[in-house]
Amino acid sequence: MSLPPFNHDAHIKFTESSNTLWTFGQKIENTESGRKWLEGEQQGWKVINTAEDTARLYPLMISAIVPRPIAFVSSVSETGVENLAPFSWFNMVTHNPPLVSFCCSNTPRLKDTPTNVKNGLGFTVNIISEPFVENANAPSIHVKAPRVKESAFSMECELFQAIDITHPYIHVRKDVLNERGVIDIAKYKPIARLGDISFGRLGDVFRLPRLVWEQEKEKIEQALDTKEQS
Repeated sequence: MSLPPFNHDAHIKFTESSNTLWTFGQKIENTESGRKWLEGEQQGWKVINTAEDTARLYPLMISAIVPRPIAFVSSVSETGVENLAPFSWFNMVTHNPPLVSFCCSNTPRLKDTPTNVKNGLGFTVNIISEPFVENANAPSIHVKAPRVKESAFSMECELFQAIDITHPYIHVRKDVLNERGVIDIAKYKPIARLGDISFGRLGDVFRLPRLVWEQEKEKIEQALDTKEQS
C-alpha cells in the first residue's frame, strides 16, 4: 500500500462539538449526520458467537475498540530477567486508588509479562508517545527497564487481580464492516475521551508493520553489539 509521508507539522486543533445546537430530547435524526448514521442500520446486524467463531475475534476487536492508549509494561521474572513489552489492550479502571488493566493473548504460549506480573515483584506501566512509537513497536527483548525514561507518564504497579475471561456475544452493524469483516474506521467514526471536558476524533492514521522476532533477530543483535561497542 502506497501512503503519503507522515505529517510532522500536524498539531492538535480545538473545535466546537459536532452539534452545537443540541438540546435535551433532540433525536439523532434531527441532524444530517445523524440521519445518515441511522440509515446504516438498515443493512442489518452481524451477531458473533465468540466461543465458536474465535478465528476472527482478534482482528474484529482491535478494529472496534478504538482508539486505545498503549502501555509499555516493564516487568521482572523471579530469576531477575527483566522484560519490556507494549500492550494496546489497556485502559484505566479507577482513579482513586489509581488502577489500570491490561490484557494479553497467551497463545501460542504463555507470555512473559503476565507470568512476571503474577510473581508479586511489581511492574511499571509506561505510556507510549508519538516520538518513540517505532522503538516501542520492535519485538520484545529482555532489557533492564524498571521505568521507560522516554515515557512522559509512568506508574509503579502491583498486581491487584488477574481474571480469566469467558466468551460473550458481539453485535456489530454490517454497514461499518469492510470486505475483510473488520471495522472500517472511516465509517465507524469513534470518539475518544481526553482530559477535562475534551473529546477527540481520529485524524491522521499511520501504519506500522507487525515485526516478528525470528525475522528481526539478526538486526536487533547487530544494533545491541553496536551500542555496546560505542
